[in-house]
Amino acid sequence: MSTSQSKLSRRSFLKASALAGGGLMLSFSWLAGCKPTAEELMTMPKEWFRVNGYISIGENGLITLMSPNPEGGQNIKTSMPMIVAEELDADWAKVIVEQAPLDTENFTRQFIGGSQAIRLGWTALRTAGATARQLLILAAAQTWNVPESEISTEPGVLVHQISNRKAHYGEMASLAATMPVPEDVPLKEIKDFKIIGTSKKNVDLEKIVTGKPLFGIDYQKEGMRYSMIIHPPAIGLRLKSFDANQAKQMDGILDVFQIKSLQDEYARTFFDTAQFTDLIAIVGESTWQVMQAKKAITAEWEVHPGYIEKRDRFGRPESRIVPEGLESEESQKNKMNQAAASPQEIRKDGDPKNAFNQAAKIIEQTYTGPFLAHNCMEPMNFFAHVQGDRVECAGPLQKPELTEQALSIRLGIPIENIEIGMTRLGGGYGRRSYAHWLIEAAVISQKMNAPIKLIYTREDDMSGGIYRSRYQAAYRAALDSNNELIGFHVNAGGLPENPIYPDRFPAGAVNNYLAEGWEVPSNITTGSFRAPRSNFMAAVEQSFLDEIAEASDKDPIDFRLDLLKKAKSNPVGENNDYDADRFIKVLELLKAKTNENSVKSGNFRGISAYFCHNSYAAIALDAQVTDGIVQIDRVISVLDCGIVINPDAAKNLCEGAVVDAIGTALFGEMKFNEGKPSAVNFDGYRMIRMPEAPKRIDTYFVENTVDPTGLGEPAYPPVFAALANSLYRATGKRFTDQPYINQLKT
Repeated sequence: MSTSQSKLSRRSFLKASALAGGGLMLSFSWLAGCKPTAEELMTMPKEWFRVNGYISIGENGLITLMSPNPEGGQNIKTSMPMIVAEELDADWAKVIVEQAPLDTENFTRQFIGGSQAIRLGWTALRTAGATARQLLILAAAQTWNVPESEISTEPGVLVHQISNRKAHYGEMASLAATMPVPEDVPLKEIKDFKIIGTSKKNVDLEKIVTGKPLFGIDYQKEGMRYSMIIHPPAIGLRLKSFDANQAKQMDGILDVFQIKSLQDEYARTFFDTAQFTDLIAIVGESTWQVMQAKKAITAEWEVHPGYIEKRDRFGRPESRIVPEGLESEESQKNKMNQAAASPQEIRKDGDPKNAFNQAAKIIEQTYTGPFLAHNCMEPMNFFAHVQGDRVECAGPLQKPELTEQALSIRLGIPIENIEIGMTRLGGGYGRRSYAHWLIEAAVISQKMNAPIKLIYTREDDMSGGIYRSRYQAAYRAALDSNNELIGFHVNAGGLPENPIYPDRFPAGAVNNYLAEGWEVPSNITTGSFRAPRSNFMAAVEQSFLDEIAEASDKDPIDFRLDLLKKAKSNPVGENNDYDADRFIKVLELLKAKTNENSVKSGNFRGISAYFCHNSYAAIALDAQVTDGIVQIDRVISVLDCGIVINPDAAKNLCEGAVVDAIGTALFGEMKFNEGKPSAVNFDGYRMIRMPEAPKRIDTYFVENTVDPTGLGEPAYPPVFAALANSLYRATGKRFTDQPYINQLKT
């Protein structure tokens, strides 16, 4: 794969900036974004010069870099500015990083999700830095009256070697900020990177470890009132009436009223998902007072009739069937089995039916995955202040630009009159993509004509959606008399979405391949969960491939490598969405690392590999089972995510993915009984604990010059199957149903 071009025209830069979160004429004030310490004030520039939307330079050489996308723990608030600083040739020690606010006129794609932030921002971020550097060079050339070709840079310094003159960036910033953007902007060769590829500390690290305000839950505003909501106790119910007389008489309670967050006729965009729209809002002077008032409110609920929900999928009209009724575990299971009996063909290569008829051996296995809750550590919250036709908001969300559009429609206020400040997310991975609580906060503020801080309790969040879908997949494999794989069939579906990716491996590596899918409508709202759909498909596909490898009497890594080498040399079909060569290199590196590190006595190794979100990941996991308790000794994680911006941060992200996936695979489960979730807090929804985390995690990256791709999500899915395959070797039992703890108990 080729690397980024070394030059971009001005027109291309403008287009790239618009697509990835940039603008040339944005004004940001560092002083407006934080409260500097006395020491910082001593070195604070008297004046900032705006070079472009990402960069402001002080007259003393201090540089402010704006990070455009929300920070949710994936460290892009450090990594994105590193990319800008690299091309700017900045001195990182003299860089201040600030979170950019939402600006829908000058920034787009100012959101996180799908592990796309770095990938889609790569060119624009580099070009922003390179453009600023070029402007500084032009300013120095003009000031010194020398050809620009004679000007070079050192970190933060302009140099004219012939005359032995130097100037830090701040000395040329005022002139550079007034100069026209050059037509062509040279970008660095990858071999010349000085910042990218080196480890930099999280720019928020000190604030995080010292408890400084960073998160939405920390946000305070003078005169702010507190609010909470009450939603139906079961999915499938709606509010009929309520009595708040007692609550209204309680100390500190200002009002209790009903709100409607989204109107019924509104065509919801992709991220306007919400379980309940008719809610009871309580407003008071403190969180504690509001929580006590919630207990004093009595409400009557009724079964919500089925309906068709209007949807707008990025300009394409769609609809969602929302059936009537209170769903339960068994009724859901029956409907899924019925749907699985009549699937739709999604992809077909060769003649699968004949392959299975001619097979010497057929392997079959069925897998299931439950609903899952996100359980973000920071409760859902948002601040909103609606004053006439203007709105000020602040809080944690992943898709501020898209939520702003819905907010404008709901309030009837022009989008240009809405300001959204982005705080650090205390957990997300999909949950904060659907910021209905922002709209709720704004509707409450509009009703109260006051600044409102809406806070969800843990119970509010876990019992009110939004969950990962419930899934099921049935696999069949056909082997010939030589134990070669000649046929592969997957029948997968879910409630309410189909998880299958029909063009991913092993598609393209099997001559006779059939992928079928199905869906079951549900009134339980679902949405993005870390590595959507891939988190289930990787678990089951890689578990099944392990079973095929065993039946073929082949090493599990070699078995996958043989298939991938076939897909590389003689691919089946034309729509395979993975690069077999990159996939092979990941597995080969995993094989080398596992050969270097033998399994300790008493442990059993399972492996897995998966492609998603433009990246490749392979996992080896060593575990043992004693009296039903799993102890994980070591995990070896290998990834190809292209160029690694910040190695230590990348390792941290991968280690977090491993721990997160192990906990979800072992314990994650949400069931429903008559519409009521089986758990509403951590006492009922099991999370991984410290002793259950791996004793050691080793992370390796395939070195290449491919433009950066995803990392926060690709490192997660293959861990499930690596654990399942390790548990099989430890117990002799295939782990087919999540959470695995249930099978360990039997």
